[in-house]
Amino acid sequence: MPAHKRALLTGTLYALAAGLMWGLVFVAPTLLADYPAALLVVGRYLAFGLIALPLAWLGRQRLAELTRADWLEALKLSAVGNLLYYLCLAAAIQRAGGPLPTMIIGTLPVVIAVASNLRGSAAVRARDGRVPWRRMLPSLLLIVGGIACVNQAELQHLQLAGDVDVARYAWGALLAVGAVLCWTWYPIRNADWLRAHADRSPTAWATAQGLVTLPMALLGYALLWAWTAASASPSQPAFDMPLGPQPGLFLGLMLAIGLFASWLGTLCWNEASQRLPPALAGQLIVFETLAALSYAFMLRAQLPQALTLLGVALLMAGVLTALRGSRAMPNAP
Repeated sequence: MPAHKRALLTGTLYALAAGLMWGLVFVAPTLLADYPAALLVVGRYLAFGLIALPLAWLGRQRLAELTRADWLEALKLSAVGNLLYYLCLAAAIQRAGGPLPTMIIGTLPVVIAVASNLRGSAAVRARDGRVPWRRMLPSLLLIVGGIACVNQAELQHLQLAGDVDVARYAWGALLAVGAVLCWTWYPIRNADWLRAHADRSPTAWATAQGLVTLPMALLGYALLWAWTAASASPSQPAFDMPLGPQPGLFLGLMLAIGLFASWLGTLCWNEASQRLPPALAGQLIVFETLAALSYAFMLRAQLPQALTLLGVALLMAGVLTALRGSRAMPNAP
């Protein structure tokens, strides 16, 4: 198999694995609906940081290759792509339920692909290639159509449920848009570093992001605990810190998401980013949307409507079209 086709195949499989694991982050805010969104964020990334510690020891030689500028870049990526993104997402899910934020996050394949193709200097375009708009358009239209179908089906579900708090849903939608902005910036910036440092280990880079997240999560946990205690009153008792009213479920979910969604998901995405052009990789984030929708329907114990299934079929068709239409492949490592 030619090198560029092998890179396309393995990069797509890595992106699929990342999407399946990232879809798990939509589960915790639903199962722990009475937990503050900030506690879910610091809990998840505290687990991520603790998991990164033994991995950092095992990969200490690779980590030693990182410069001060590299660590600063990892800090920026973790602050925006990890902490801020998940804070917006968890808060959005708790205010608007799982489907609405999932639908808005589902626009990421289009937003990232367009942003990737619009940005960049001549040097960046020479390094990453640029997918011609005429080749991107069919897959983008299919993805937009799929998202529109899923949106319509979920809006119908909300209307049938009744008692919809419009203001709460509006806040949820706004927070989900904030999450989209964070995760439009993160994969493009992360791919820039990875492709500019093709000799560096994607595993070490994922571990580095976990390490810099740990002190931020510890500080956030301490501040949240202090704020919760200070804001308690006779009419509103303090939240049961540090683990909440369901400590076993909380710990289990945080460890699972920290390992699979944060470290392993980041590792798989790093591997994909080194093999695929940013415009194509951006479209493959649709795998996260499909996984999140699947998990949401599992939690509902319901089968999706016909319109939802049509939307999923269009999303998949968009992904396949993007893969077939991609010609601007980078040099395979």
